[in-house]
Amino acid sequence: MAMPYLYEFTALILATVSALLPIANPFSTAPVFVSLTGYMSAKERNQQAQLAAVYMAVTLLVTLILGTIILSFFGIGILAVRVAGGILIAKIGLSMVSSQGQSPISEEDKSEAFASHDIAFVPIAMPLLSGPGSMAVTLGMASQAEHYNEYLGVSIGIIIVAFMSWLVLRSANSVSKFLGTGGLNALTKIMGFLLLCIGTRFIFQGIIEALVLPEVMGALVKAVQQGMMQI
Repeated sequence: MAMPYLYEFTALILATVSALLPIANPFSTAPVFVSLTGYMSAKERNQQAQLAAVYMAVTLLVTLILGTIILSFFGIGILAVRVAGGILIAKIGLSMVSSQGQSPISEEDKSEAFASHDIAFVPIAMPLLSGPGSMAVTLGMASQAEHYNEYLGVSIGIIIVAFMSWLVLRSANSVSKFLGTGGLNALTKIMGFLLLCIGTRFIFQGIIEALVLPEVMGALVKAVQQGMMQI
């Protein structure tokens, strides 16, 4: 019994990483990080990269823990979260696929970041690494969790993605030079396509599960029976 459980637990962690990493996309954040930390020493840049990863992990873990509670308080069902999250994820993925290399943050945000010596939370962690899209993925994964151990698996996946983001940001100069503008644009489009597929899966899964709900099936059967009686 231990092996199937371990397999499912590992699969959930990998599913979280594969869903969250494309939308967090630390590779596209690396050039922004380089431009905003150009005046800093190597020690300060490493500190900002570490803080950004910590802020990202904390933001998404809080979303995971409190998001479901808040949605339940407002009476928003899990299936609605899954479909709405899927729409948002697919929309972001479509914008990434069709993007023409535009900057991920506005010039106003850049100006504010330059004026501040702490760019770890804004704009790196929020909105670049753990923005609305990452939160939607987190809630989407939470909507598929039924037990505490599954929430633990999603949490571990979030921490892994945050760790990977720290590694990328810590090596941001090398990553930016290696990929170049063309490489970053191509990677963004590939990850955008993955997001489009993930969002579409969330939407179809939510719709199919909604259609097989007992109350929905009962209404469909009743409607068919009434139609047969009229014939």
